[in-house]
Amino acid sequence: MRIFVAGAAGALGKQLIPRLVENGHEVTGMTRSESKSPVVEELGATPVVADGLDPEQVASAVAEANPDVIVHELTALSGNPDMRHWDRYFELTNKLRTEATDHLLAAGRAVGIKRFVAQSYAGWPYARSGATVKTEEDPLDPTPVPAMRQSFDAIRYVEDTVTGADWTEGIVLRYGGFYGPGTSLWPGGEIPELLHKRKFPLVGDGQGIWSFVRIDDAAAATVAAIENGKRGIYNIVDDSPEPVSEWLPGVAEALGAKPPLHVPRWLGRVLAGEVVAVMMTEVRGASNEKAKRELGWSPEYPSWREGLAEVAA
Repeated sequence: MRIFVAGAAGALGKQLIPRLVENGHEVTGMTRSESKSPVVEELGATPVVADGLDPEQVASAVAEANPDVIVHELTALSGNPDMRHWDRYFELTNKLRTEATDHLLAAGRAVGIKRFVAQSYAGWPYARSGATVKTEEDPLDPTPVPAMRQSFDAIRYVEDTVTGADWTEGIVLRYGGFYGPGTSLWPGGEIPELLHKRKFPLVGDGQGIWSFVRIDDAAAATVAAIENGKRGIYNIVDDSPEPVSEWLPGVAEALGAKPPLHVPRWLGRVLAGEVVAVMMTEVRGASNEKAKRELGWSPEYPSWREGLAEVAA
């Protein structure tokens, strides 16, 4: 198949494109920066430079590639998240999840794509009540934290718009928290630095449940969705959703850092804002059973313990 990957030079794109090429697909990789074109080419794809927020550039790039499938992995995340001003930190990413989604869908419809695969997120968007591990059928949060409302709305938009496109096979992948090569949770990334400086404390009871997925496992699941996915939403997470109280000290140890400091919820809220307090104490994890069953995918690394073993060694 001819596959158009938007966000080709990102952490996931760098893992995804070689797998697609190895499977015999013809890949065009879109990047916003001319300087990243050689990276895309080295991965085995034909590079194209276009701004995802410019409808004419997107339409031209897609028309030239004439793909069977479009994969939307556009984000604009770098550096440490501003947890107190969450929506401000995610402002450009939110535009990519709304405006760029519209542009890519319009361009794809014009050339008659068979499938459209888009990135979403598993974890904090789920309702913070009921089961601690959620399936794709479980409701999202009816009352998101105000500081995250715009980001929540952007996630809802991409999910509803893509799965609602009745002219193509619209697929949304709710990825868990990424870790592994090229991500912020890997040696040289921002999170290890924070852990080594003891600036990533455990807040409150630490009973917020987080789901992770190693970046190469996420890429393998994306290939499965591109090749075999049906319309709908899939949680792409590992087998081990865990409370912060368990994974945070464990990850710190695996990375050779001292145990994280522990602060009460009220102090964490004062120092870092409500988002941090909620993430540490209330969010829910996600189940990968649907992805295993319908995509035929299973993570090579069932938890962060196996995924970080080479670092710990």
